[in-house]
Formats: sequence, structure tokens, C-alpha cells
Amino acid sequence: MNRIHNFSAGPAVLPVPVLEAAKQASIEYNGCGMSVMEMSHRSKEIVSLFDETSANVLELMNLSSDDYTVLYLGGGASMQFAMIPLNFMKTSADYINTGVWAKKALAEGKLVGNVNVAASSADKNFNYIPKEFNFDPKADYVHYTTNNTIYGTRVKDIPNVGDVPLICDMSSDLLSRNMDYSKFDLIYAGAQKNIGPSGVTLVVIKKSWAAKAEKEGNMTMLKYSTHIGADSMFNTPAVFPVFVINETLKWIKSEGGLDAVEKRNDHKAGLLYDAIDNSNSFYKAAVANKDDRSTMNVTFNLESEEKESEFIKKAEALNMSGLKGHRSVGGVRASIYNACPVESVELLVKFMNDFRS
Repeated sequence: MNRIHNFSAGPAVLPVPVLEAAKQASIEYNGCGMSVMEMSHRSKEIVSLFDETSANVLELMNLSSDDYTVLYLGGGASMQFAMIPLNFMKTSADYINTGVWAKKALAEGKLVGNVNVAASSADKNFNYIPKEFNFDPKADYVHYTTNNTIYGTRVKDIPNVGDVPLICDMSSDLLSRNMDYSKFDLIYAGAQKNIGPSGVTLVVIKKSWAAKAEKEGNMTMLKYSTHIGADSMFNTPAVFPVFVINETLKWIKSEGGLDAVEKRNDHKAGLLYDAIDNSNSFYKAAVANKDDRSTMNVTFNLESEEKESEFIKKAEALNMSGLKGHRSVGGVRASIYNACPVESVELLVKFMNDFRS
């Protein structure tokens, strides 16, 4: 198998055991004589697959199925930007603006009701995480994004929002670390960055809050209650992506769970940031404050765009792909999600040192 070193921001690298399982399931699943993509979503095998996947999600998050339910929805995280205010904004909501995706979520909220920007890092092109917040204690909810893929920042600590419901977009760092997931009323994530392929969005929602907070009058497909009541099968769901998510969750468990995954992610990020910080400014971290740095997306610059282009071209010649920064900010970006091997990061660090020399 000729696998390159994949640093793409998403769709992103998946564990090889997961790809092998997906290869087999695409031909025949569970001894059924057909592909998992050919089976009825109402069959007992697929219903069991969804149940197992949800159980694995909640187990890794240390959440109870009595309190939370798991949904598998279409439309990407961008659909959630709209569904959340349509369902839960009755008067006003607080949004923390830390990047492009947070800004897009905020814009959708403004189409529905009154949005209070509780904090923003737009003044410095989103290269830091705000530390002071102007929360409204009467807000219908607070929304924020944990990890900002484009800029390489991460909200390290869960904001203290009091009794206000807390909603979070975890698209690019879901299940990359251990945290108190019970502090959230709704978590959502496009699967394609850290837990699976594109085509499905994972939503974890507190049942009691959804039941009392959801507004009336929404169209059927845009109501969370529709999908909660139908166990994500009101319409035909994206079965194959859910299968891959489940295999990825089983892989996380086999690796030692979130504590082990977090330790390895911190190690990988540490290798890269050390190479940047110890380069005598040859490489310059896009995020200066170490507490604000993402462990999923390491962003940095060289002295010129020409030098960055040369760096990326030579890295590609060594089978390192996906290092070009987002078109809106340029530079270099190494996305080192859960499934990115330590060996890939070690090779990148060696190349960085060689290129600098």
C-alpha cells in the first residue's frame, strides 16, 4: 500500500483499519451478501449499526442515553448554522466570533432574530481567542466554535455561560480530547475532518432541552424533533458514512480512548510547534499565544509567498500532501487530526529542519 502523508484540512486522513473495514463493507456487509450501501435503512442490520454507533458516541463522550440522543443529518455543519436559530432562537442568542465558520453561523442567526456578539477576534484577523465575554443571561443560547481550522486557533476551556444553554460546533476537533461534554446542550460536527467521510453531520443533543426549547411552526425536515422521533430515519440517511464513523469510533476505543488520543495529539502538535518556535523566526507561527493554538491545524508562515510555495512544492515531492494554507489567509497549514500518524509529523519536522538548513 502506497500511502502518502496526508495533512489535508478535510476531507481528511482516516485510519487504515477503518479504510480496510470500509473496503470490505462496500462489497459485503455482515454476511448479508450485499454491500452496506445496498441495504435498506430499515433492515435490522442497519438499525443495529446506527444504535451501535450512537452508543459508541455517547460512551466516548461519557454521556447517558437517558439524557442525550445522537442524530445523523445532512447538509453539513452549514445546515446546522440555520437549523439552530430556526429551532431555538425565540428572542436573542449570543455568538462568539472566532473565525470564518463562526462568522457564518452568526450570519444565519441574524436572519432569524437578534444576535449579540459576546466576543470576537475579528480585529486581528482571528489569530487569537477572546478571553472576555459579554454574555446576556437572558439569551436563548450561546454558540461557539471550538477549533478554527483556517486560522489554527482553539478554544481551550469551555466558556462559563451560567444557566444559558450552550451550543458548540466541534467539526474539526470532535473526540480529539477529553472534556466535559455534559456542559453542552447541543454539539454538532461535520464528519469529514476527524471522525469519518463527508456526507453526514453528527449531532448530539440534550433531550430535555430540545423538548422544551424547540419552537413551533418550522418545516418538518428542519425540526430536530422530527429526526429525534424517527431515530435519524425520517428520510433515508447516509448509511455508508455512518458505518465509517462507527469504525472510526471503534478505532479510537482500541487506541485507548480519548485520553490516549489527546496525549498523542498533544505530542504531534508539540513536535510541530517546537520546530516552528525554535527556527529563529525562519518559520513564524500564525498564532502567537500558545494557549490559543490548535492541536488539529498548525498554521505558520515563511518570509515570503515565494518561499512558502517552494516549501509546499518540495514537501509534495516527498509525498506530503495538503500543506497549502487556506486561500483566504495563505501560508502553510498542517492538519494533524486523530488519524494522522506520528510518523507523518516526524517526517514533516525533519523536512522543515532540512529546508531551513
